[in-house]
Amino acid sequence: MPFSNGFLLSLSLCLDIGVANIAMITLAMRRGFFQGFCLGLGTCIGDLLYAVAALAGMTVLLQYTAVRWVLWVGGSLLLVWFAVRMLITALRGDAHLNTSDEVIVESPWREFMRGVFLAMSSPSAILWFAAVGGVLISRSGGGSLLQAGVFLAGFFAAGVLWSLSLCLVASHGGRLLGDRLLTWSYLASAGIFCYFAVYVIVSGYREFILAMPTTGL
Repeated sequence: MPFSNGFLLSLSLCLDIGVANIAMITLAMRRGFFQGFCLGLGTCIGDLLYAVAALAGMTVLLQYTAVRWVLWVGGSLLLVWFAVRMLITALRGDAHLNTSDEVIVESPWREFMRGVFLAMSSPSAILWFAAVGGVLISRSGGGSLLQAGVFLAGFFAAGVLWSLSLCLVASHGGRLLGDRLLTWSYLASAGIFCYFAVYVIVSGYREFILAMPTTGL
């Protein structure tokens, strides 16, 4: 369970197409699979660093009941909002993949470091980890050290698999798929966010509502 939760959680972040993914697609389309994957691997490391920080920080904060209540209610609402936003974007058909920017050829190491920077400086990623990722990471991987390690392994594996798949598609058929790739990504992301919304709501209900002591008359 920790591995699958980490995998799906990372995938939901990857599927929210942002600056890093656009750069990866553009690089793979114009300079080949390897260049795009080097950048993608850097984004995986950047996301993993955020995940470790969120896991450590939220585990400490969750010792306080008031914080757990706020994170449960706020996290549930934000997950629902993210799912609705992704679904609306996909159904509207107004998601467009702009790959017209000029690509500068760099060494694989520079592309890797650029990926780390893009992942850690992306406004959408910062918002995601602060508002949603933290509470989910702490609930899924906040148990023993082994659970946390398995969770983070799943989190990292999903990022690597996503980078491999996206760069393969972009290098061989990115121009043919075009905006359809974006629409499918948003639909898949909406489904994952719905899953985690239910997960957080149900787990919080069991922790806070069902576990409340009953007073007899």
